[in-house]
Amino acid sequence: MTLTRIIGILLIIAGTAGLIYGGFSFTKETHEAELGPLELQVEEKETVAVPTWAGAGAIGLGVVLLLVGGRKR
Repeated sequence: MTLTRIIGILLIIAGTAGLIYGGFSFTKETHEAELGPLELQVEEKETVAVPTWAGAGAIGLGVVLLLVGGRKR
């Protein structure tokens, strides 16, 4: 299996996941303070939305890479 086909498969999987879930969220530590024996941390939950066109585009590009990667030169 060539690198082109592997990238194509990964793009199809990522595009499908983007269309199904619509985005992802992660927790980010933003502030940390130590006041003697006391420690304070602030964590923010951030959400990133994946546009529909990006998911569909990734699937389309993945299909094109699969087709091109399958050709014999």
